[in-house]
Amino acid sequence: MKMVSWNVNGLRACMNKGFAEYFSKVDADIFCIQETKLQEGQITVDFADGYHSFWNYAEKKGYSGTAVFTRHEPVSVRYGLEEDQEPEGRILTLEYDSFFLVNVYTPNAKRDLSRLDYRMEWEDRFRSYLLQLDEKKPVIVCGDLNVAHQEIDIRNAKSNRGNSGFTDEERAKMSQLLQSGFLDTFRHFYPDRTDAYTWWSYMPKVRERNIGWRIDYFLASARLAPSLTDARIDAEVTGSDHCPIILELTDL
Repeated sequence: MKMVSWNVNGLRACMNKGFAEYFSKVDADIFCIQETKLQEGQITVDFADGYHSFWNYAEKKGYSGTAVFTRHEPVSVRYGLEEDQEPEGRILTLEYDSFFLVNVYTPNAKRDLSRLDYRMEWEDRFRSYLLQLDEKKPVIVCGDLNVAHQEIDIRNAKSNRGNSGFTDEERAKMSQLLQSGFLDTFRHFYPDRTDAYTWWSYMPKVRERNIGWRIDYFLASARLAPSLTDARIDAEVTGSDHCPIILELTDL
């Protein structure tokens, strides 16, 4: 089974930059996207022929949003956390017979950290939600988690420490989640790989020089480790300021 996750930073814009061609080429069983930035009816999904599609739109137009395209029809679909419909459209949960898939676009703390307190509260609720799911069956989480977890996950660690996405608080929440029984699948396979990033600023020459951050992840319940076969980053794929990431595993 092949799963793909990509923060497209606006699906309509990404469609003009090769999204449909990549979607066809990568031939995923499940393809998750974040930051769709659209409302229902604003795009035709001819590229997803043969897939079931599920969308969680943000109430605010042109903002946030998640979607999942899957060849495997789920048992159930949840929009947002169980107790909260998440008006920003940040979470989609697909339940299958043997696992849950959670597609998430984690809130950004903002450059001035004005949303850091909200981010901390959100992280606690999200972790609690994942642990509730994990009690029932294994969980795979994918998406833009808006944090570079370790210094190895960011090009300029010293100068970025304390900045949004690399605060000690955000990194600690990621550590807490992993210590709760989840694997960072990329680091599971490549614990020491450097210069492996999934997001680059739009500033000139930044991507060409690979001055990036790894903030997009596939996490998995630790007991799924024997089923994982590879995790990789399609860094050469443009179309967004993020690139796609891939998880391959035996059929569950």
